[in-house]
Amino acid sequence: MTPLLAISGSPSARSRTAALTDHLVQRLSAAGLRTGHVRVRDLPAAELLAGRTDAPALRQALDAVAAAGGVVIATPVYKSAYSGLLKAFLDLLPPAGLAGKTVLPVMTGGSLAHALAPDYALRPVLMALGAGHVVRGAFVLDRAIELADGGGTGLTLSPEAGPRLERAVADFVAALPAKE
Repeated sequence: MTPLLAISGSPSARSRTAALTDHLVQRLSAAGLRTGHVRVRDLPAAELLAGRTDAPALRQALDAVAAAGGVVIATPVYKSAYSGLLKAFLDLLPPAGLAGKTVLPVMTGGSLAHALAPDYALRPVLMALGAGHVVRGAFVLDRAIELADGGGTGLTLSPEAGPRLERAVADFVAALPAKE
């Protein structure tokens, strides 16, 4: 079974992007797929910013990317692009760090003005990293994601966002490399 990895580039543990990424990981796991999750905010900041790829936590995260056949990259929209936290992590990948991988870009934001951000902001860097196939990205408005009460990680998606996200996930799963 092709291992899948989600990379969450949200700097906040209690954010809509973080909850959406957890939701996607649970959804893919429930479908019988082997999944992992790298929360970039949990990596050691000093080593991340210094580019110390030999640091154990960073090495483990980079090895997880290398082992994955499919990668979900999730980030909030910041300044019409992806988060700086995600950028710092992507900069640590080798030039062909996503070679042969199927990638699903997922972005959250507060305005429909950023609906194309997965394509104009994130897709170029994913292609520059050699992604084998970047499926159509998913943009989800912040207001379409209702976080669970009491600090839990669950969420409810609006009736408009749920089906669009499911289509993006289905396209991603269908485009994954054959079992190894």
